[in-house]
Amino acid sequence: MAACTKDTDLVNQQLANKDKTDVVDSDTTVNVTPPVTTSPTDLDPATARAEEAYPGISGAWQSQMINGDTLRYQVISGENIFEGDILLPAGGFKANTSGDLTTQSTGNADPDSRWRNNTVYYDINDNLPNKGRVTNAIAHWEQKTSIRFVKRTTQANYVYFTGGSGCSSYVGKIGGRQPIHVGSGCSVGNTIHEIGHAIGLFHEQSRLDRADFLTIHWDQIQDGYEDNFRTWKRNGYDGFDRGTTLNFNSIMMYGPYSFAKGSKPTITKKDGSVYEYQRTALSERDINTVNFMYPN
Repeated sequence: MAACTKDTDLVNQQLANKDKTDVVDSDTTVNVTPPVTTSPTDLDPATARAEEAYPGISGAWQSQMINGDTLRYQVISGENIFEGDILLPAGGFKANTSGDLTTQSTGNADPDSRWRNNTVYYDINDNLPNKGRVTNAIAHWEQKTSIRFVKRTTQANYVYFTGGSGCSSYVGKIGGRQPIHVGSGCSVGNTIHEIGHAIGLFHEQSRLDRADFLTIHWDQIQDGYEDNFRTWKRNGYDGFDRGTTLNFNSIMMYGPYSFAKGSKPTITKKDGSVYEYQRTALSERDINTVNFMYPN
């Protein structure tokens, strides 16, 4: 997974003391406490799709030059949408400046995008239905990581859980009130995923070394959505990949049929097989990466 780097000794000490039960590792999926529910499409590879801010809705395409490449994103209802569920600031991406970074998960290396003191201030729209999706997702993050969530009072920088057509979030702290959209079709697991973006995690399949572990079937991707499958570096992010292998069981991983134009997968393992993907819980390696970014 891609993310920013911190002092390794501190992280290792923290992880050695952290309860490793009830997590999802690379081989096994288990339940967590509090219970996390998923919709049938979360785990059914025949219908699984990535989270989307505006499911089934297309907007005007815009382009921006990033590190010599042209990046395309959609503008829908006044929001800049990329990779399906990532919201872009009004100014778009900024080019990365740190060069190649060695990176178990994928995350944002920009220190200004981190939440200070491992604390995320938040508020929930009073009109949001089924607020338990949010509170259960928050409880899971607090149970498994060093991140703490505090109800906002007067703090200027905070996340705002609100409704929407689908599921979406900015990547990292952007400043001010930043929405995490939780539409009616978003499960607890989808909400955990979107919080992951707000913490600073990218999609797992955007790792720089992904070609060693998976195949992108470009001819099976919906026309216009090819940029959703680029690496984080080509997208202009300042990031890193942690560990030496891609984690198919990351809660930040696209499903194999994400943005497929037909019945064939857009992503497979190197042997051509379709993998299972999950929206049940943070995997152990997701947790490792977050605690690497936010050590106690």
